[in-house]
Amino acid sequence: MLVRIVIGLVLTVVAFAIAGRRLWWLRRLAMTGQPAPERIAAVRGHPGRDVAAEATEVLGQRKLLKWTVPGVAHALTFWGFTVLLLTIIESYGDLFSRTFAIPGIGHWAFIGFAEDLFAVAVLAGLITFAVIRLRSDPHREGRGSRFFGSHTGAAWLVLGMIFLVIVTLLLYRGAQVNTGVFPYHRGAFASQIVGHALAPLGAGVNSVLEVVFLLGQVAVVLVFLAFLVYSKHLHIFLAPVNVLFSRRPDALGALEPMRSNGRVLDFEEADPDTDVFGLGKIEDFTWKGLLDMATCTECGRCQSQCPAWATGKPLSPKQVILDLRDHAFGKAPYLLAASEEEREKLPEAARAEAGRPLVGPAADHGVIDPDVLWSCTNCGACVEECPVDIEHIDHIDGMRRHQVLIESAFPVEAAGMLKNLENKGDPWGMGGARRAEWMTDLGFEVPVVDGTVEADVEYLFWVGCAGALEDRARKTTRAIASLLHTAGVKFAVLGPAETCTGDPARRIGNEFVFSMLAAQNIQTLNEAGARTIVASCPHCFNTLANEYPQLGGTYEVIHHTQLLARLVAQGKLTPAGRVEEKLTYHDPCFLGRHNKVYTPPREILEAVPGVQATEMHRCKSRGFCCGAGGARMWMEERIGKRINTERIEEALALSPDTISTACPYCLVMLGDAVSAKKSSGEAKETLEVIDVAQLLARSVSPAASPAGAGAADGSAGSADRPGASDG
Repeated sequence: MLVRIVIGLVLTVVAFAIAGRRLWWLRRLAMTGQPAPERIAAVRGHPGRDVAAEATEVLGQRKLLKWTVPGVAHALTFWGFTVLLLTIIESYGDLFSRTFAIPGIGHWAFIGFAEDLFAVAVLAGLITFAVIRLRSDPHREGRGSRFFGSHTGAAWLVLGMIFLVIVTLLLYRGAQVNTGVFPYHRGAFASQIVGHALAPLGAGVNSVLEVVFLLGQVAVVLVFLAFLVYSKHLHIFLAPVNVLFSRRPDALGALEPMRSNGRVLDFEEADPDTDVFGLGKIEDFTWKGLLDMATCTECGRCQSQCPAWATGKPLSPKQVILDLRDHAFGKAPYLLAASEEEREKLPEAARAEAGRPLVGPAADHGVIDPDVLWSCTNCGACVEECPVDIEHIDHIDGMRRHQVLIESAFPVEAAGMLKNLENKGDPWGMGGARRAEWMTDLGFEVPVVDGTVEADVEYLFWVGCAGALEDRARKTTRAIASLLHTAGVKFAVLGPAETCTGDPARRIGNEFVFSMLAAQNIQTLNEAGARTIVASCPHCFNTLANEYPQLGGTYEVIHHTQLLARLVAQGKLTPAGRVEEKLTYHDPCFLGRHNKVYTPPREILEAVPGVQATEMHRCKSRGFCCGAGGARMWMEERIGKRINTERIEEALALSPDTISTACPYCLVMLGDAVSAKKSSGEAKETLEVIDVAQLLARSVSPAASPAGAGAADGSAGSADRPGASDG
């Protein structure tokens, strides 16, 4: 008895010392990052919301269960280990007393049953994980495997250690059955089965096995603990913390404002010598950013859903986090050194790691290659899929901000777009005078706000740059206006007073231009007394609704599909004309994933007689990007396959007559891809890409649809959109 007590205690002290030292080191490293007081304040201010998040994300395994088979396997393992904490307590108690019972629980038969049931469940989960990893072997499948780039060796080691935890548990409990000290005489079915298998060995051998496997159980658990804090499986401890301090309801929608030393950066007062402009060094990340890096499970769910990765580009959201993590760990001795003298004494490898540029080509030993950084479309698929709430987009756009504002290093073709935004207020440089051209020959007058919105105006229609200036998007704008007029809705527009919301500038990283445009628009909207804004562009919708409040502009904002669906439901718009077309709908990322608007566009399509709507394989929360977000609309797509081509090929597999969407960016990108497919003979000439509003307008007024509300299949001239990307 004394021997096993001593061995057990020595193992415990050593394991806790190793694990504690590592955890303390990780905490010190995290604290070298920038402060994030807003995260602390959010947790303190919304305890109920955070309890709900922990219950659904951690205990409920919500995101993991979206992937049914691996999700169930992980849930079984997670819940199994949660229940098996009781067996670890019992193992420690058995070191001191062979008849130990947990106070308040005792030897209740149901506990024994639950422990054995979840032990078997964990084994089932392990078998499932092994099969999944064998079937998705990165050495065989290459980039096609979501584990490509992950540390698969460590994963197999962890599976083996979990297996040993369960095996030693059942063996020592089985030996207890034969030595007469097993406390659960009923219910513990798995232990009883093992006990029957060990019974022929006799009581003496079973007494030895009881001690050996009891110590083995304790030893394996402690070795597992020490190993966890040095591996990616540290997420077992960090995931609940990371989820707790994540942005709510998720890190989609708005980008975080630029912060320096814990405060929102004011460009008028900022000092380039002392303030942090974006993320230029690993220590410019907040402690929450560093926590993200340490929490990554390397599961590859983000990578598997990333449109850039799927089309052969170098961006893997997972690899970005892993590269940042490895750099942070490599630079840690430099960051944690108490003085410059200590830093000078560091090994050359540590000093070399500290000198690496955060963003730069491999030839310059950059941590993140520029091609990786600029491939991101901000679609949000990575954030949507991440089971531990890592905020990939915030980190990528933070690095973009530093590259644009400090290094002036960004794709050259985007320079014209930024210049046009500054000088003309739109990405194409057409100016405010042309923003009213879409209203020509509508057949009714569209009120333009001159001062304050009239009292009887229900909605301020935010047309957006594309909706006012781009040929195909103008057709959507005219259709929306005609539908609102038909429904008797009082609305007005800003006309020449409207300017770009700043979304392209913010998403490319130019926070200064975004702030300038946003301040101008907020002043205009406040002076106009805008009450409810309806936007046709999801990017405008997202910026007005989610990002302008950061600058003091808070408005009620809805998307045009939400308003049109409401008008149809109220009977103010009646789709009567049949539209005999087979159709598939493409979810815009900034309408769907970023703002969770999935139902209204589909309700409109369902209301149109004759439409046969079929979903693409990747739809709704797993919809595939068109390739235009993240300011990619104004950058050339030189690497890999075009994202819009990939999406259109998925649509063409359904043989549709029409591809519908609800975003002018998507309209342009998908229209361009359809035009290319028509030229190569891969798509029928009658295939068109149109907005949901255009389809509704055809049904509401089939005999005389609004002027310009027809097809937008890519055949329209593009002279009015100079600088538009061809991919």
